[in-house]
Amino acid sequence: MESTIRLIDLLGAGALLIWGLRLIKGGVLSGFGAALRRWISTGTATRLRATLSGFLVTLSLQSSTATAVITASFAGRGLIGGGQAQAVMLGANVGTALAAVILSLDLHWLASAFVLLGVVFSIRARTAQLKGLGKAFLGLGLMLLALQLMGEITAPLRNSQVMIDILTGLASAPIFALLFAIGLAVAGTSSLAVVLFVSFLSQSGVVPPFLVLIFIAGANIGGAIPPWLGTLKDGVAATRLTVANLIVRAIGGVTLMILAGPLAAPLQAIAPNYSLALITHLTFNLALLVIFLPLTEPLARLMVRLLPESADPEAEPSYLDESSLTTPSLALAGAAREVLRMGDLVGEMLDCSLDAMRRNLPEGKSTIARLDDSVDAKLKAVKLYLARLRGLPLDDEEAKRCNEVMSYALNIEHVGDIIDHYLSEIAEKRMARQLRFSDEGIAELEQFYETTRSNLQLAQSVFLSRDVDLARKLVTAKVTARDIEETSNALHMARIEEGLPETIDTSSLHLDILRDLRRINSHLATAAYPVLEEIGALRKSRLRSTPKKAGSKDPPHKSSRAQTPIDLRP
Repeated sequence: MESTIRLIDLLGAGALLIWGLRLIKGGVLSGFGAALRRWISTGTATRLRATLSGFLVTLSLQSSTATAVITASFAGRGLIGGGQAQAVMLGANVGTALAAVILSLDLHWLASAFVLLGVVFSIRARTAQLKGLGKAFLGLGLMLLALQLMGEITAPLRNSQVMIDILTGLASAPIFALLFAIGLAVAGTSSLAVVLFVSFLSQSGVVPPFLVLIFIAGANIGGAIPPWLGTLKDGVAATRLTVANLIVRAIGGVTLMILAGPLAAPLQAIAPNYSLALITHLTFNLALLVIFLPLTEPLARLMVRLLPESADPEAEPSYLDESSLTTPSLALAGAAREVLRMGDLVGEMLDCSLDAMRRNLPEGKSTIARLDDSVDAKLKAVKLYLARLRGLPLDDEEAKRCNEVMSYALNIEHVGDIIDHYLSEIAEKRMARQLRFSDEGIAELEQFYETTRSNLQLAQSVFLSRDVDLARKLVTAKVTARDIEETSNALHMARIEEGLPETIDTSSLHLDILRDLRRINSHLATAAYPVLEEIGALRKSRLRSTPKKAGSKDPPHKSSRAQTPIDLRP
């Protein structure tokens, strides 16, 4: 019974260690994620710089998994070449190995200080950076506390018959021992936690040296699996990186397992029990760096051959035809059709958002995010395409249409961002809090959504046809949308005065939705401005030139929009 209790204590300390790791990763990413991403994206000009970037970022995050996911996202968007991205991963592996060595030092006396700092920063901080720093301090303190608990728990384990029986069984089945370590690393999404765990078992003297080497091999292989699973939906370029990293670690891990017996004695002579796991882990990743760094480019080319771009039979062809660039009118027509596809995707996002407001759809947020990523990718392609077109001789009409296409594309992308970053978050809050809109409230929201959907279709038609009557109708629809917002606001406040519980509970959500839908309609109305400005139907400002006199009537309402230069730089 005592052995069972100690085993439970050991697993609890391991769980605390993993939780501390996640706090560090989450804190650093929330406070300094943008800076780390810039560091990775700008520090990969050469393979050595890429390796150093991966090493330093992982040392700060305490997680090669997080570095892998960030790097894979850049690779998926074509911001980092395959060879440089693989160099980042090799550096990240060395970074997590060095982090294990640092954490194994006798620093448990700092645990309380870091926990105190973390709590103070988390409670008193006012900026995202300081809050993130507080979270990271708290995670570091919990990790040190978990390591201290592990040291106390593992000391008596050398006399535990249960632990001796388990390890004896694993020692006689090296392949199963390898799979066991891989499973621990995958479950904890961290090879670092498993390495530290094995290190403490090794210190207790109950793990034979060759079994330590097998555990380290398994931890390294298992640590490469979560990044691969996390990037399966991020595109083939991101998957190539994580698969290559998994292959590199698997080659090294299997080799280490095969050589565990012959290597155990000389390594034990160099490193005593308390540092055998750490020295093996660090040496293993340094060896992978030395061997595979010169091979990153061939490895990247091999991944392209093994994982080619898959042709999706349901995917629509791109209208951005390179051969049409020599004929600006055809190129502009193709770019316009591609932007119309962006509008169709935004329409799907609107429909999904309305469904999420009506019903509990946990998958709605991920669907909207996926559609928004497609919109962003199309905007990037359109922007690059038009930038190349602008480098060719264009007449005034072609240059004007080029600006119109880019302006509408930007506004459509802004609409997608509003749905993804605001309306989607509102729906998630409603589901998380188990709130329900009143019957009157959801009816008003549905009407506003349907009006916005119709205005999107109208904006698409105005953009394509440049019809003056439709353009006037679209500007009028913007005013109608504002009236719908004001009316719903008034009705909503009246229901609050009546004390309707559903209305009171969802008040902030309801008003936020109205605000965001009005913003969407404002972006959609911009499709009409170039058409109306061309015929002189717009004023430069809605402000009166002189104060309005008492009793005087308003002149007919006309919207205006000052055209601004469009930046086509990629």
